[in-house]
Amino acid sequence: MIHKTREITMGRRKPKTDAVGKITESSVLPLMELNSSSCNAEEISTKRCRTSLHFQLRWMIFIFLFAFLFSSAVAYDPLDPTGNITIKWDVISWTADGYVAVVTMNNFQMYRHIMSPGWTLGWSWAKKEVIWSMVGAQTTEQGDCSKFKGNIPHCCKKTPTVVDLLPGVPYNQQIANCCKGGVIAAWGQDPSASVGSFQVSVGLAGTTNKTVKLPTNFTLLGPGPGYTCGPAKIVPSTTFLTPDLRRKTQALMTWNVTCTYSQFLASKNPSCCVSLSSFYNDTITPCPKCACGCKNKNCIKSDSKLLSVAGVNTPRKDNTPLLQCTTHMCPIRVHWHVKLNYKDYWRVKIAVTNFNYRLNYTQWTLVVQHPNLNNVTEVFSFDYKPLVPYQSINDTGMFYGMKYFNDLLMEAGPSGNVQSEVLLEKNQDTFTLKKGWALPRKVYFNGDECMLPSPDTYPHLPNSAPVSSTVITSIITASVIYLIIMVIT
Repeated sequence: MIHKTREITMGRRKPKTDAVGKITESSVLPLMELNSSSCNAEEISTKRCRTSLHFQLRWMIFIFLFAFLFSSAVAYDPLDPTGNITIKWDVISWTADGYVAVVTMNNFQMYRHIMSPGWTLGWSWAKKEVIWSMVGAQTTEQGDCSKFKGNIPHCCKKTPTVVDLLPGVPYNQQIANCCKGGVIAAWGQDPSASVGSFQVSVGLAGTTNKTVKLPTNFTLLGPGPGYTCGPAKIVPSTTFLTPDLRRKTQALMTWNVTCTYSQFLASKNPSCCVSLSSFYNDTITPCPKCACGCKNKNCIKSDSKLLSVAGVNTPRKDNTPLLQCTTHMCPIRVHWHVKLNYKDYWRVKIAVTNFNYRLNYTQWTLVVQHPNLNNVTEVFSFDYKPLVPYQSINDTGMFYGMKYFNDLLMEAGPSGNVQSEVLLEKNQDTFTLKKGWALPRKVYFNGDECMLPSPDTYPHLPNSAPVSSTVITSIITASVIYLIIMVIT
């Protein structure tokens, strides 16, 4: 009996027994908690009770594994598996009651940038720290600093919220890589602009490596939700080169915070959709209906007189969009058109249209996954960079606007679109126009995956059109009638 009970516990400590070998009440308490309504100390070894306990334990293990796998996968991007934003704190000097640190944000995401109105960074102090001063950034609120006399801190809040300064601030308020309105480019698009920084002087804090308490509960908006930040971790101190490149110095203390992005956390609906067309079929496959959700969305018709009212294009503080009324109700539509088919090459036209009257997309990016992107010959009006997250596969590429030409996607209207054509060299062993092979597998705009139409609606070759049920019924009916006539005659 004892041996069977140990099997039931699946790795639990062996139950305690009394002198005659009976299981004591205290030893079965954990088991009784699992199924207190049906199992007691006398029934613990019965077949029915064992089955119930096994079922409950398996269910608990399944829930735990599901939660673990889901939480790990939420912020995982298969096209950019190592992409993240790393926030580094470098303590560069100690003060009488704290330290001065340079905070650097590095965007290591290949195609996801932080656009206007920029990033917002928050955290919680571990003790009663205050911010005496900042350079290159500011907190949105000062908080209650009434207990201080004379020298008033910049911020006394337990949970400060920090934003970047706007361009054009006085030089004595600037630091390297600051003051860009919170805009940070993607690493794959512009590595030199994929960093932002500010300096903070912290008081009422530790003054040595052993007495400093790391901030906790970091949050990052970029500019909206979607980022999840891990805990701060102490890492080897950062080294710096002097301007003459002849001497190295190092930070007194360094810790990192890593933030990853999840589209599921950013929005329950997609933010873009894809439509398709081809030269070999007159049918245009539109975006799926309500691809980005149709509930609780305000829209305005493209010919509405309200569009001529002053201020209609002014962004709102809560970034509420004003969309053009469409069947898909997406702010962005990407159209993929298979334009021409040559002997050794084929050509695709890509058009991106903005349906949001209140938002310009700066430094936009478009990522496409297609097996023939390993043979891109020429991209005519966009910049292009192949993305190779897995060295053995080259089927993903990033398109983005040329600087000062079309890197700004204007608000909805006559100028609210950008387009380009792509010339690709054929691989005669794999190229085909059948079964939608020439159409994209995945499309991302500004780092968010777009909704593709259902494959059964893709443009098809004229000689490969699916036979409808009406045609089949007509053929069968005609055949039956013919057989009846043959029998009668």
